[in-house]
Amino acid sequence: MASLPSCSAAELTPLLGLAANATAAANYICDRFTANDNQFTNTTFAINNTYLLFSAYLVFAMQLGFAMLCAGSVRAKNTMNIMLTNVLDAAAGGLSYYVFGFAFAFGGPSNGFIGKHYFGLKSIPSEVYDYSFFLYQWAFAIAAAGITSGSIAERTQFVAYLIYSSFLTGYPHRPCRAPAVLLIGFVYPIVSHWVWSTDGWASASRTSGSLLFGSGAIDFAGSGVVHMVGGIAGLWGALIEGPRIGRFDRSGRSVALRGHSASLVVLGTFLLWFGWYGFNPGSFLTISKSYNTSNQYYGQWSAIGRTAVTTTLAGCTAALTTLFSKRLLVGHWNVTDVCNGLLGGFAAITSGCAVVEPWAAVVCGFVASWVLIGLNILAEKFKYDDPLEAAQLHGGCGSWGLLFTGLFAKKQYVHEVYAAGRPYGLFMGGGGRLVGAQIIQILVIVGWVSATMAPLFYLLKKMNLLRVSKEDEMAGMDMTRHGGFAYVYHDEDGSFNPPPGFMMGKVEAVSRSPSPLHNTTNVVV
Repeated sequence: MASLPSCSAAELTPLLGLAANATAAANYICDRFTANDNQFTNTTFAINNTYLLFSAYLVFAMQLGFAMLCAGSVRAKNTMNIMLTNVLDAAAGGLSYYVFGFAFAFGGPSNGFIGKHYFGLKSIPSEVYDYSFFLYQWAFAIAAAGITSGSIAERTQFVAYLIYSSFLTGYPHRPCRAPAVLLIGFVYPIVSHWVWSTDGWASASRTSGSLLFGSGAIDFAGSGVVHMVGGIAGLWGALIEGPRIGRFDRSGRSVALRGHSASLVVLGTFLLWFGWYGFNPGSFLTISKSYNTSNQYYGQWSAIGRTAVTTTLAGCTAALTTLFSKRLLVGHWNVTDVCNGLLGGFAAITSGCAVVEPWAAVVCGFVASWVLIGLNILAEKFKYDDPLEAAQLHGGCGSWGLLFTGLFAKKQYVHEVYAAGRPYGLFMGGGGRLVGAQIIQILVIVGWVSATMAPLFYLLKKMNLLRVSKEDEMAGMDMTRHGGFAYVYHDEDGSFNPPPGFMMGKVEAVSRSPSPLHNTTNVVV
């Protein structure tokens, strides 16, 4: 943090001459100078904390985006269920991250594996962390949990969330989601400690001990820490639970179980897009920092602006690539596919958004789109059912994002954001050490999440606590588990006929001969 030069009365007195009050004048001047210096420091702290709080609010707003995206992507009969899980991601995550998640992630000084201080925010605020930092990191943690909920939507027992809440958190009567508590309280914090803490064994910001391959793994805003963790957890949940009833017919062919509202999907996508400007640029944590260059207009504030630009370009490129690619592959323009492609571009650029050029972000988004399309084709081939494509989007595109950073990170930006002399992208002339660190991060995240989440989902299944009954799944969990539908609707699959009063009249087109003046079709209800 920048500060004003120090003032010494002993050095200033001779400059004031031999007047009798020269010493008193020097003391007075230095006292005023020190007061101004303190005010300058306080102002800098206030600016940086305000910036971080505003970023935290943006990231938290992504929860609303997740909720709308999830609601629109499932059938109407499961809307209340998926919305409730999203609310509890934030609520349960707030308590679990407060009690022990933050400590596991950032409780230094500690070892390279797990933090061991700041349980229950003890000793916060400190010289290192303020409350704003906790709030920002909590918003990240619940984002990881929100990713997982989409993969296992429309078929998961809610009681499983309650049981694992008791086992994992020690609050036996507090309802919450087990995957959320486990991810937010333990699995996610461990990974974020490895990569983001100054003590983490893989961290590019490590201040003690040697760096991984002399570089550390660069995951600036969480392609691996957030998106891969949530995506891989969702992958195991969906694999162990199996596809939804009707997702594949008896011959094994894929049957589309479309979400009930493209409008909610688009709304959720735009909310996530908006929140990503807190997710990526906000990960600088501070804005009032000079890079000590000859250009006074260039500093961390410029890097923040560049990060917002790379984020935007990657998402836009992925969206357009998906639009035209799907048009060629399936023959129509699909807004849901475009929204998922956009989010895939964002998930990929999140790792290297601060250390790559804008043109490289276009490359990132283009490849991310094809990663998502390819993984979706594989998912259908192997009869894998993920209603929101969460594992493919966040896990697959997040993995590509980590690799992309190792290839395209620019020397100047790596040295500004991290430290001088660090390795940078392979394609930018920086050698292979950063790529090696990125590959190690991909492998350990897949291994860690698989080792922790897969046994939990498997145990739930063996105890018959993971999946709802066939009857409940066909009827929809809103009616059978949550007391009624989210709203009056007509479900396209016709698998369940709601009782009178819940069904809207069906809209049917009646063919009429077109009039000479207007070629129209009359519609009656």
